[in-house]
Amino acid sequence: MTVALHVPRTASDEGVIAAAKKALGSALLGVKEHVGEITLTVKREEIANVLKKLRDTPALEYQQLMEIAGVDYPERPERFEVVYHLLSLTQNRRIRVKLSTDEATPVPSVTALWPVAGWLEREVFDMYGVGFAGNPDLRRILTDYGFEGYPQRKDFPLTGFVELRYSEAEKRVVYEPVSLPQDFRTFDFLMPWEGAEYRLPGDEKATGEAPGAPSPAPAASGPPPVKAKKPRKKKS
Repeated sequence: MTVALHVPRTASDEGVIAAAKKALGSALLGVKEHVGEITLTVKREEIANVLKKLRDTPALEYQQLMEIAGVDYPERPERFEVVYHLLSLTQNRRIRVKLSTDEATPVPSVTALWPVAGWLEREVFDMYGVGFAGNPDLRRILTDYGFEGYPQRKDFPLTGFVELRYSEAEKRVVYEPVSLPQDFRTFDFLMPWEGAEYRLPGDEKATGEAPGAPSPAPAASGPPPVKAKKPRKKKS
């Protein structure tokens, strides 16, 4: 398989899928290998045992948890995917593990395996609203105090629900419902999605001319020529 030159070089994944199937057993729901990367889909309730086996099984040895990410698919019954990225320092290779869940079902925490998972799980909770059972400090970490909603969900409005500003009268930051005044939504400053309603100098060049139409006369570059007067003949 050809890999792009900018991709970091890692060891071959030969034998990893077979070893993972043997170690994980019925907890493994699916395996996919694409562009040199292996993705394991596992049962949600077995995630802690799965990651422990991937870490401790010889020939797998994925010692480091690099990241926990979330993905939102609103059309699915279990709309969220939680994705774990692992790194093997001894084998010099990586693997991806993912599971599915919904808004009401928490995912078992893996903070007992990697303490760093505490912050990573909080990020997924803050952005998507996915709960993690067993996380000792599951609270928001990226958004502000009192933030409403989960900004990485596909159905979250781009404007949010509240806006903040500094109030000179109260000498503090105040929160208010989002308001979009009409003056700011229909301004006309050559917006590319609306365009101006007037013509600017030079716009005439974009207007096509009918076939056979005469070309416009070029502008004079200097003062017009002065015709010399002929002398009058004297009458005899």
